[in-house]
Amino acid sequence: MGRIAAEALVDRLADWGVDTVFGLPGDGINGLMEGLRRARRRVRFVLVRHEEAAAFMATGYAKATGRLGVCFATSGPGAIHLLNGLYDAKMDHVPVLAVTGTQETSVLGTGYQQEVHLEHLFQDVAAYNLVVGNPTQLPGVVDIAVRTALARRGVAHLSVPNDIQVADADADPWQHVVPARPPVSSPVYLAPPGVPREADLLAAAEVLNAGRRVAVLAGAGALGARDEVLAVADVLGAPVIKTLPGKAVIPDDSPFAVGGIGLLGTRPGEQLIDECDTLLMVGTNFPYTEHLPEPARVRTVQIEADAARAGVRMPTEVPVIGDAKAGLAALLPLLDRKRDRAHLAKYRKAMERWRRDMAALEEPRRHPVAPQYVVGALNELAADDAILTCDSGTVATWAARHWTIRGDRQFFLSGNLATMAPGLPYAIAMQHAFPGRQVIAYVGDGGFAMLMADFLTAVQAKLPVTVVINNNNSLGQILWEQMVLGYPEHGVRYREPVADFAAWARACGAFGAKVSRGKDVARALKEALRHKGPALVDVDVDPDEPPMPGQVRYKQAKKFAEAFAKGQPRRATIATTLAKDRIQQFGKAGRSRKRGARG
Repeated sequence: MGRIAAEALVDRLADWGVDTVFGLPGDGINGLMEGLRRARRRVRFVLVRHEEAAAFMATGYAKATGRLGVCFATSGPGAIHLLNGLYDAKMDHVPVLAVTGTQETSVLGTGYQQEVHLEHLFQDVAAYNLVVGNPTQLPGVVDIAVRTALARRGVAHLSVPNDIQVADADADPWQHVVPARPPVSSPVYLAPPGVPREADLLAAAEVLNAGRRVAVLAGAGALGARDEVLAVADVLGAPVIKTLPGKAVIPDDSPFAVGGIGLLGTRPGEQLIDECDTLLMVGTNFPYTEHLPEPARVRTVQIEADAARAGVRMPTEVPVIGDAKAGLAALLPLLDRKRDRAHLAKYRKAMERWRRDMAALEEPRRHPVAPQYVVGALNELAADDAILTCDSGTVATWAARHWTIRGDRQFFLSGNLATMAPGLPYAIAMQHAFPGRQVIAYVGDGGFAMLMADFLTAVQAKLPVTVVINNNNSLGQILWEQMVLGYPEHGVRYREPVADFAAWARACGAFGAKVSRGKDVARALKEALRHKGPALVDVDVDPDEPPMPGQVRYKQAKKFAEAFAKGQPRRATIATTLAKDRIQQFGKAGRSRKRGARG
């Protein structure tokens, strides 16, 4: 057999620098799998247990590397399974290419087995979406798909019929009037200019220089601009709020860092939003507008890469279109250094108090185990260049507050889609991308259970990922959301017995530890992190520990009380847990005051 069309497709991906494809075979992509086999010295295929995991892996790979993530899936149900992971890529603006199979061209439209019109199904998720109809067009449309995914920071989709996959790569049976021209030997992608217009920079500087209480809100778009964010914050005397996807923009122990805002934020972050008179938004399209300043009260400057997103969340006096790093570097010389540092000093002190409060909750003697302690212990033991992936749910709250960004640490989760289950697939993909770094998946029992089969994928690939499970035997975030709406919880706690995921890890041939006492947490984590291969620590944590907002508002407290009054089934244990939290915080504060008095 000569060179087939699928081989041309994979070769062109390799020309673009693609070295890893995540996927699951099926009869709809047998030709594509043959193309991967023939190109196996250039492109590694990672076999997964579920197509949703493949799409999450491609998305995680793109988030961590900044490069194109690629996933393959078969026709019909296989392609359908990709969608959740692909929407994660779309909504968090990372480049991913999905390649799927479909039925032979001769039977399309006949209701053939597993025939799903994928070009329609993927119409919303994909910025570029094509059913390939001619073998000769493949290298050219691969170029367009890849460029579109990179340029629009989103998803591209190619669906290749079975007969096209195995056809001669140069076949053009219809003899087009204008023959398809092969692309140039080396693919080219030119990123758009990153420096904003001078007039916009001057206008932005005028607003920021006039501000007396400036705040910076930095998101995932600023992850590569740490030095520039810190330099601008220093000149402006501005505390920096970080969105959760942008947690690694600056270190958490920076004198400018005040944590986040929203339900997973900090008290100083919320107070800063209420008190600032000028807001500089960098690389973020923060969706929770109720946690942003009142538009009439603040002047807003936004540095945004996509002109369509500028001013979407806040009326923006000066939208500045450009790359965060290049934009801040160009803005910096135009800013006047603020001599009054009282605004910044106030929030440094507020963050010191907040950190003491959070540390007080990391109490190893609590029973059931305090989830804050688990993350606190993990934070102390992990390397300074560790990568932490996180699921959605209460785990995101504990990670936001107790996982400290220091050194070259990174942090990834599903930001805008906020889906369950990406933590493990992200970690697998990132360990493939960074084999020399410590990669940790911090997940809930609900999210892990959805794609737990792919822990075996990590074992068989001998990937040293460490999985830490916050096992509260419930859908914890939904539980508390029901109560904040004023409803007693319903349908969110699983029955006994509590799952033992460590037994699954050991059955897979990996390290597995089940922990139910605080005194055993640190030892189990140390053993897992030292283990040469995949390791899993399943910790039974307090199911009644509430992820309280950084600053409780009257409406939230009122709804919480209503849920208690209507018959919240575990109100006694919840109240006891809340009381323990306050006692620990007051006790820690008292000990700190005594030490200060003695000093």
